[in-house]
Amino acid sequence: MTNAQQTSVLITGGNKGLGLETARRLGEQGWKIFLGSRDEGRGRAAAGKLAAGGADVVMVQLDVTSDESVAGAVRLVREHTDRLDVLVNNAGAPGRIVPPADATADEIHSVYDTNVYGPIRVTHAFLPLLRAADNPRVVMVSSGGGSFAVVTDPGQQVSKMHELAYSSSKAALNMLTVRYAQALPEIKFNALTPGEVANHKFTATDMNNHTGQLTVAEGTDPIIKLATLGPDGPTGTFIDRLGPVAW
Repeated sequence: MTNAQQTSVLITGGNKGLGLETARRLGEQGWKIFLGSRDEGRGRAAAGKLAAGGADVVMVQLDVTSDESVAGAVRLVREHTDRLDVLVNNAGAPGRIVPPADATADEIHSVYDTNVYGPIRVTHAFLPLLRAADNPRVVMVSSGGGSFAVVTDPGQQVSKMHELAYSSSKAALNMLTVRYAQALPEIKFNALTPGEVANHKFTATDMNNHTGQLTVAEGTDPIIKLATLGPDGPTGTFIDRLGPVAW
């Protein structure tokens, strides 16, 4: 078991980008890091780097599109702790940015399986461990592309990115966040975009071929803020590193 005072976090998609940087930053604070990675080899390599930097980290093979994989992740985490303080649903898929006229149900489904059904699978499976914590928090890594206010603003780049799968999946994730928050007030559920909506900026990651204007460290600022909320912190909110974002 982990030390009774040590805060624990499971991060899906933790082997690179925002997930890995979140793990690094929380590891520096002395947290127990459960590093979720679909690819076991990449996950072990990432965990090794974190451990070399002094983090207390356990690699968890976790494919959020697989019930079997999620169940295995729960079993592994239970070998180390009897509670989970924070769940960061970070794993995401961009899809192929198919024009709406060419989009098929299969294309949409593949993105939803990671971006919508994945967080539901993982959240549902880890609810017992979250409920055992004193101040449980669930952080949903969403996108400005999931905001109706952002997508309908002609000044935002995403308004010109004509696709269905990614933006609608993140809008669905935002709704999940609100509904979970309303139904489970004992757990804080909040969503964030790793950009700066007011400044029309987004974070450089693999998902956008590193074309963003913000560093991955800056992109994780709202993740860290929501992961470290105190008992009196908000629930059912959507933020970026500058503050609240319109739904």
